[in-house]
Parts: sequence; C-alpha cells; structure tokens
Amino acid sequence: MKPISIFILSLIFTLSFGQAQNLITPEKIENSVQKNHLNTVLFLDKVIALENLKENDLLKNMIFQEDKDLDIRVFMDNSLVNYLHELNPTLTADELLKKGNYQFSFYVDGKLIYVENLNTGAGTVENKKIKTNFRIPLISTGNEDSWGKYLWSRFYLVHGGIDSLTAGNHILKIEIRPYLKSTSVKTGRLIAKGEINLTVPKKDISEKQITLQTIKPNSGWEVSTEKFNTKKIRNLNQKFAENRFRDITSIVVIKNKKLLIEEYFNNSGRDSLQDTRSVGKSFASALAGIAIKDGHLKNENQTLGEFYRLKEFQHYAPKKDSVTLKSMLTMSSAFEGNDEDENSPGNEENMYPTDNWVKFTLDVPMTDNKIGNKWSYFTAGVVVAGDILDQNVPNGLENYAKEKLFNPLEIKNYKWQYTPQHKISLAGGLKMNALDFAKFGQLYKNNGEWKGKKVIDKAWIKKSFTNYFPENKDFEGYGYLFWRKVYKVGGKSFEAYQCSGNGGNKIIMFTEIPLVIVITAKAYNKAYAHPQSEKIVQEYLLPAVYEQ
Repeated sequence: MKPISIFILSLIFTLSFGQAQNLITPEKIENSVQKNHLNTVLFLDKVIALENLKENDLLKNMIFQEDKDLDIRVFMDNSLVNYLHELNPTLTADELLKKGNYQFSFYVDGKLIYVENLNTGAGTVENKKIKTNFRIPLISTGNEDSWGKYLWSRFYLVHGGIDSLTAGNHILKIEIRPYLKSTSVKTGRLIAKGEINLTVPKKDISEKQITLQTIKPNSGWEVSTEKFNTKKIRNLNQKFAENRFRDITSIVVIKNKKLLIEEYFNNSGRDSLQDTRSVGKSFASALAGIAIKDGHLKNENQTLGEFYRLKEFQHYAPKKDSVTLKSMLTMSSAFEGNDEDENSPGNEENMYPTDNWVKFTLDVPMTDNKIGNKWSYFTAGVVVAGDILDQNVPNGLENYAKEKLFNPLEIKNYKWQYTPQHKISLAGGLKMNALDFAKFGQLYKNNGEWKGKKVIDKAWIKKSFTNYFPENKDFEGYGYLFWRKVYKVGGKSFEAYQCSGNGGNKIIMFTEIPLVIVITAKAYNKAYAHPQSEKIVQEYLLPAVYEQ
C-alpha cells in the first residue's frame, strides 16, 4: 500500500473515532504540566492551583501520615461525558451523566484492594462535560469538603486499605475508568493511572495499650471464668492502639449470662452514658410488646385509624387508616418516608426542625406500596408508634418504661431524647452505660425473663426475631425494630438479631449460642462506622470466644 493511502486511512480513522466522535467539545489542554502528563494520576502533599503547578511539586515518594495532606491531580485527554459517550453513543450528555461517572480502582503493592463506581451525583455536571482535569483531596488537614475524602475513607477504613498499608514501604496505585450503569455496569477504557511510593511509619504501642482490661468489682454481673482466646483480644486492642479501629468507646461480651469481657476506650468508662442513637428504636419494640402483654393495646395489628382522626392531616388517603402498628415496627408502613433518600418527604431530617413530630409524620403522603410489603427505613414511623404507646399506657410512656422495663432490669442511670412536646422519643438517642445495654440484650436471650420475673412475653420475642423480608437482597433481614445479621467464622454461620445505631453502636443477641455483645461507638455519620463494628465481631470477638 502506498504511503499516501496509509495517511488517508489514518485520517479517516482519526475523524471517525477521535475528536470528531465527541459529544461535547472539551476545554483546550493548554497547561504545560498537563500536556506532559496526559492520562495520569499525580500525587501532591499540598493544595496547589493548576496554574501554579510545577514539575517539582509532583511526588513519587511520600511518608504517609493521616494528619498530612494527600492530594491527587488527574489529567485526562478528554472530558468524562465523552468517555461515557464511547460506552453508549445513543444517550444525551445529561442522560449519560445520570447513569455514569468515574470508576476508581485502588491497588497496594500490585494487589487490587477496592473498586468504587463513584456516585453519579459526585462532581458538577458542567465540569464533567468539559473539564479534562480535576483535583480531589484524599486527606485534608483543613477538612476540605469533597467527595474525595469520602472515597478515600471507604477505601482506607472500610475496604481494607488500612490493613494493606501496614508499617513499611508500599506502592499505592490508582486507576480511573468511566463506567455506565443501566441493567448492568459497563466499564470503559483506562483514562488515567498513577502510583506513589508510601513509607508508613511504625507506631509506638505500649504493653498497657494492648493488655486485656481487668473486670473491676461491682459490675452488677456475675463474672465468667470461662477461657477464651486472649491473643485475639490483644490483637484487637493493638488495632485500637494503632487507630485502625476508630471511635469505639466500649466492648462488653456476655456469655452464658456472665460477664466475660469488659473494655473501654477513648476516655470512656463503666459509668459513661453511651449515645447509641437508633439503638433506642429497639426499646420501642420491647415497650410495645409489654403494653400488649399488659392489655393496654390489643395487638400489633391495630391500625392508625383506631388512634387518630387522619382526615385532619395533610395528604389524607383511606389507606392511611389501614397502616398497622406492626408495619411501623417492621419499617413497611407504605408512607413516603425513607431516611436513606434525602429527597424523601418523610426523611427524618425534615422532621426534626418541626414543632410537632407526630403531625409531621401523619402529614406524609402514602406510596402505592402494599402496607407491610416493602421495607423502607422510616424513623418518623417509630415516633408515631411511641405516641400511640404514650396515649394508651397508664401515666405516660416515660413512667411506664421506668416501671415495666428499667426497674426490673435494675437500670437506674439513663437519659432519653425528647420530642418538642417533651414526650420521650423512640426514634433514638437513649443513653445508658454499656453494661445496662447488655442487660437489655440478655433479657431477650432469657426469652423475656429477668431474675425470675417475666418482663416480655416469649411469643413477642419470637415475633421480634423473625425476618419479615426474606426476599430483600439489600440486607439480611429485619424484625420488629431489630436487624438480622449472619456472622461467618471458620466455616460456621452465627445468626443474630441486633439493635443498631448511627456511629457503629450495637447490641447483638445470637439466636443459637448463649452470647450477647455490646459495642458502643461515636463514629457518627462515618462511612466506616458499621463495617468496623461488624469486623470487630466477626474477626475478633466471635473467634476469641468460639475458636480457641
């Protein structure tokens, strides 16, 4: 073939598959550093504006410290929307950006540790249409607000980055691709990559920090003499000392009704009132069961129409009259309320600023879902359940809870959160010490009895520890305001039901083994909060107790 023919074919190919295929014209690449480093992820230890960036600012080596800035600058040869256009040429720019974004892959020493398809809402639409470079702070000493720090937190603290970056020298590599999601996820070609040599300093850990804490007298529990794997607990304590598990305030393990492990961290102690947030919701379940046992409510199938004149509230629909107490306890009331969706009318963050939380809830519209069929986390529904209890038990719910639940368990020091009407809120926020939370868990393990006295009916506990959503693949199950969780250790599965609250707070009751575990924590709104608590249980506490 003649050279001129080769040139023409090459030109046709370029016009067909190169810039001529762009959906939107990207910005011109004029920065000299970007020109020298196209399709590259560059690492920096400080925030530098693009126009001030110089070659000697780019890092190949770095001493990794969590209290020092870690920035990346990404240089591409096109804009994101055009990369996405390659994956589906039939969609408009806005359609592409509603379905796709960047995919980040993190490698440590050549091993893939974590892949994340960035939420489509991360980054501005305009930037994703025209920009060919961007920077994100992975670690910001100035606490710069960015999706980058949450991405880093998920890699580092949730998905194994911290366990890979142990003391010593490592190579951290980041690869970036476009992804598009429809019925499945489609990933595009590599658009940027880069790596850096990280030296992770060794932390000085004292023997005192990793030694098991001695159980002091007067705990209110009989102390267990059973053996367990102390090495596992020492290893766990070392993780705390190395700051690999964060914001944990206490761990209590009850085995065979006796106190086996009691440890405190982060300036917390036995008398500290732990703010466990939504753990308090499970107390609503207990109080509902007690009220039914005492005859103050008929059963959990009673409906809202029996307690409220619903036509007096906004968005009335006959369906509201049929919402059952059970559906509120199982988070399936069919209200248009979803705390996991910030745009949901019934989102709890819309409730708290109002002056009447019950009215707020009963004003929320209904969905087309069948009552009791679809699970949706709806804190406001628990507030209404609490109001129903308050109306129907003698002397109000606060006195009733004290008389019927806390006094039998000998729980004296606790604090409620209150509604604007100064009624106790069962949405969460109940504070007490870790050993008293353990009493609540053990009450359920005792089938509702405490020191020979029946506090809750055994049948109610069975209903509470039933999974009403076995077909839901998003989680492992939900009962009457208790989460179902299956832990796997050494090839064995351990089913549990648990109270769970923001920050990583847990009261865990295992269904087939005589074990209750309490973890209190203050990692509020942190991505690692619940994953680290689950990891502590599955990789340390359960093996310590059952794999010796």
